[in-house]
Amino acid sequence: MTDSGADGGRIVVGISGSLGSLAALHRAVAEARRSDVEVLAVLCWTPPGDELGYRRTPCPPVIEAGRDAAVARLRQALDEAFAGRHAGVRLRCQAVRGDTGHTLVRCADRPGDLLVLGAGRERGRLARLVHPSVTAYCVRHAACPVLAVPRPPLQRELEALERGGGLREPAAGN
Repeated sequence: MTDSGADGGRIVVGISGSLGSLAALHRAVAEARRSDVEVLAVLCWTPPGDELGYRRTPCPPVIEAGRDAAVARLRQALDEAFAGRHAGVRLRCQAVRGDTGHTLVRCADRPGDLLVLGAGRERGRLARLVHPSVTAYCVRHAACPVLAVPRPPLQRELEALERGGGLREPAAGN
């Protein structure tokens, strides 16, 4: 990434608290150190029952509780990512109400922005139809470059455990 500070560029990174999003946050911070731009960490949230459910039965305390939970999850993710230390870059954080893909694309709207995401887990065809990939959505719709950070090895091992595959032996020399 080139220095985009002069044209208002920044690095927008999607945060959920998952290992993949924390890896994306670390990559975004590394990119920001090289290019001296601000990092905007965004955690997207929707009300319980999604927006459609909320519109059918609006309840302002539910929105307030959802926002508070999102802010707490964002703080926890940042604490986990940096162990309570300063990230070493200009870091701004927002919990934004909205569908994840659409909201991240909307946040990364400046010339020179870079959108950084965790690549997420590989899923079957049916799962992709029911819950489309945020990364794929952002790649198709973003007006700026999108960097998809591969899942960290620990996340792949945990997913293998969930599928019943057990832990693999490390390769020789690791």
